[in-house]
Amino acid sequence: MSLYSSVLELIGHTPMVDASALSPNPSVRICVKLEGQNPGGSVKDRVALWMVEQAEKEGLLVPGSVLLEPSSGNTGIGLALVARVKGYRLKVVLPTNVSPERRQALEMWGAQIIESPGSEGSNGAVRLAMKLHAEHPEWVFLYQYANHANPLAHYEGTGPEIWQDCPEVTHFVAGLGTSGTLLGVGRFLKEQNPAVQVWAVEPPAGELVDGLRSLDDGYIPPIFQDLAGADLLDRKTIIGPRESIEWTRRLAEIGVFAGISSGSALAGAARCAQVIESGVVVTVAADGGWKYLSTGAWTDDIDDVVERARRIIYF
Repeated sequence: MSLYSSVLELIGHTPMVDASALSPNPSVRICVKLEGQNPGGSVKDRVALWMVEQAEKEGLLVPGSVLLEPSSGNTGIGLALVARVKGYRLKVVLPTNVSPERRQALEMWGAQIIESPGSEGSNGAVRLAMKLHAEHPEWVFLYQYANHANPLAHYEGTGPEIWQDCPEVTHFVAGLGTSGTLLGVGRFLKEQNPAVQVWAVEPPAGELVDGLRSLDDGYIPPIFQDLAGADLLDRKTIIGPRESIEWTRRLAEIGVFAGISSGSALAGAARCAQVIESGVVVTVAADGGWKYLSTGAWTDDIDDVVERARRIIYF
């Protein structure tokens, strides 16, 4: 057991668990990387730390600086944690219809919440944040959707960790949100073994699924375009809200308490396992389940949960 000088040193090096009991193909293993074990509770802790430290190296941040970021949850929470430890102030543009745990976690770490219309989702939060930055250029706008430190966090961290723990990986499946995880991990794994396939999970156009976005909804993250994301991906698969919730519940069957985007990713991994003859599919459980308890995702009638997902942003 090591003694760490800061909680920020605990970000990364998350464990991986064999979830092959949930594989529909006995010749395909499924392994899940548990990013909820990060101190802020999600994979976005990695991105938050890399974006802040890169901004420090570039001289954009000085003691007392104000950070601005649009988020519907995990990135904001990760930044709130990092900002609190490092002594910065954070303003998070947050849709009004996020689950209450998100708001409470942000406030607990001292972030100031600026509300955006819930009906506009995460895209509305992005638009408002851009407007606010134009009005307050002194605020440091890290902007995860366009910040190359986002995929770099995964290229330098998550990807090498997966390769170290599971070098036999044949397929990497992850949700398409900001696209940072897919771009960073996917590029690293393909550099180690060009035969590795990278699959993206996205929701049906126009539907909300925790942590995911459909490129057909009109907003393509700049980093996805800058880093030729379309060329990196071998396949995209569509996972809807019901299937996401069903597979989130299935994760609980093997003792993994994870968020709804993790169910989406696992559903994508299972679909991949169905169509390949053999192999090892690795996916990422982006966060823990504690921020979703108010949704009733594990306990309520699934039809009620799916309907609730149309009104509440779970991510």
